[in-house]
Amino acid sequence: MNRPDWAPYGVDLDRPNAARVYDFYLGGAHNFAADRAMAQQALAGWPELPLIMRANRAFLRRAVRFLVRAGVRQFLDLGSGIPTVGNVHEVAHAQDPACRVVYVDIDPVAVAHSRAILDGDARVTAVQADLREPATVLGLAAEQGGLDLAEPVAVLLVAVLHFVPDADAPAKLITAYREATAPGSAIAVCHATADGQGDKAAEHRALYARTPTPMTMRSRAEITGMLAGYELVDPGLVYMTLWRPDDDEVPDRPESFPGYAAVGLR
Repeated sequence: MNRPDWAPYGVDLDRPNAARVYDFYLGGAHNFAADRAMAQQALAGWPELPLIMRANRAFLRRAVRFLVRAGVRQFLDLGSGIPTVGNVHEVAHAQDPACRVVYVDIDPVAVAHSRAILDGDARVTAVQADLREPATVLGLAAEQGGLDLAEPVAVLLVAVLHFVPDADAPAKLITAYREATAPGSAIAVCHATADGQGDKAAEHRALYARTPTPMTMRSRAEITGMLAGYELVDPGLVYMTLWRPDDDEVPDRPESFPGYAAVGLR
């Protein structure tokens, strides 16, 4: 296929990628045929997936609004993917234009596109880094993104921790970010779960095993354990649609949106 202008050289166009599949589910245009084929295969067994992804995005928006109102003005969005409408900097700047946002992703396509659309906004930066290397990520966020680690930072881990395998000890990663941020900092997490999903979840994991980022769904108890050290704000760790929903966002069956979400304060 012809390589689009926004896709950097060296990227394999024939292998699906989680960030680009997510972009497709959200109605974006920054994905390739391999990504769309994988998404369509997933949709055949789980047609509600686009609604689930949009619910995840809605949680992100609500969490950012809450954190700005709570006094946080710096955001570190880990595994940010490809920016779409209603992303972190748009939501944060609607509350306070002085907010600073650093997007971090390991995918060069996501980072290249982020840099293109963010060009000229000194308050927002995109860096390519692996969230499993906290010291490197925080160094780049300070050097390139201007984050002041002596001031509160909200670490956003939304729809990304399920791509961190157990072997990489996600709980220890969260601890490392918590200990490196100032008092008053925060975390926002949304994590996929297989709780109550049966065969759908197993098939979905099998599809993502074909990508560079296989999926590890976790239980409510496992996710709760990762957040030790943070004080979770009400309503705690709940299904994503139940975390401080807007009036029109509560579905009849919250458990059909298989992701747990929470915001914690340091």
